[in-house]
Amino acid sequence: MVLTAAEIAESVRAGTLDPVQVTREALDRIAAADGVVGAFRRVRAEEALADAAEVAARPDLASLPLAGVPVAVKDVTAIAGEFASHGSVAGPSTPAGEDGVIAARLRAAGAVLVGLTRVPELCIWPMSDTPDGIARNPWEPTYASGGSSGGSAAAVAAGLVPLAHGTDGLGSIRLPAAMCGLVGLKPGADRLAEGGWFGMSVHGPLATTVADAAVLLSVLASDPSLATVPSPSGVRIGTSTTVPVLRSPVPRELVAAVTQAAELLKAAGHTVAPGAPKYPVSAILGISARWCAGPAEQARDFDFSRLQRRTRTHVRLGQLFEKAGFIRERTKQRWLARAEEFFAGHDVLMTPTLSHWPAKAGRWHERRWAANVVPSLRLAGFTGLWNLAGYPAISVPVSRASSSGLPTSVQLITRPGGESLLLGLAAQLESANPWPRTARA
Repeated sequence: MVLTAAEIAESVRAGTLDPVQVTREALDRIAAADGVVGAFRRVRAEEALADAAEVAARPDLASLPLAGVPVAVKDVTAIAGEFASHGSVAGPSTPAGEDGVIAARLRAAGAVLVGLTRVPELCIWPMSDTPDGIARNPWEPTYASGGSSGGSAAAVAAGLVPLAHGTDGLGSIRLPAAMCGLVGLKPGADRLAEGGWFGMSVHGPLATTVADAAVLLSVLASDPSLATVPSPSGVRIGTSTTVPVLRSPVPRELVAAVTQAAELLKAAGHTVAPGAPKYPVSAILGISARWCAGPAEQARDFDFSRLQRRTRTHVRLGQLFEKAGFIRERTKQRWLARAEEFFAGHDVLMTPTLSHWPAKAGRWHERRWAANVVPSLRLAGFTGLWNLAGYPAISVPVSRASSSGLPTSVQLITRPGGESLLLGLAAQLESANPWPRTARA
């Protein structure tokens, strides 16, 4: 069993663990298992060992929050000497001359960047496969690990690394976290927005424990206070298992996870009762337009002829949506008014994270656009609206389904600035209902 990030960092700071040895062990695990898991697009073996040696020699080692911790980074992030492919052969491949903000903050905290994780082209889909590999669910490899942070989720759930970075535009952290039995946090747009997809995309952590998710969030957000997980009391929680607007059926075992979590949170002293916002139909249309137009905007720097067939269709639709003026601020404002109305009487909303079971693992990038859209829309019914609102949300493991062997989970959402509240509730669920940390446990 791989140590938690907190355990590694504590031991490295105390001088009882060597960062180089920790990194070498992580690289050994990757070499042994990633041929099946498919989590990494690029493993930085030599570079990571050199970086670990630099961490070991740092004069501030005893104060580093991620001292010697191997971290996987989603393949969308600038790392000196590497290029971010965004899951595509059509984009620029010139190595970055320096670290971007995310890599720089991770290094400053003492993390060792062991590799870049697999994503679907332009991060559009909740299945992370590329021509050179398929990110599989470590719990049941016949299923996809999710997307677009599917490689990051697979790396953590397989026990290859204790922590991974992801981004979330319509659920791209929470969906793979739910599929792979992890804690996955989408911060509010005011914390870590990267500007992508018209402000809907944010950076965040994937981890096996709440404490690990909190420390990675604190590093990514450059806010040490976020590493402290509170123990909240008397929280007003509304629960809903009805897919917003579409009202499509949700598998019974995904609904049961909400019932189980509700009982645990009631026992912890919180008020839990059915309740949900009044979702406007226009919000669904708003996120759909941004889902197409966001990648279309990014694709301006790519060779259109080399994009995958499904991506070319998606980009063309996005161009049409943007040209037709479907990216409207008033759509977001109308939804925000409804969300604020709900949160005037509630502190947290709890739903299933997934609205359907994951897709099977496969070469989805070879299939047509419509064949990819159907499983994508079935999965993300509960997640995408909160990217449009910019509210923080977290996916928390609850159980495992008897029908598939896959994890089940719940999503907790709160007002902007409430990331610590979500982490505190997640920690209470973790304490009352411990989950297996990895599929290799």
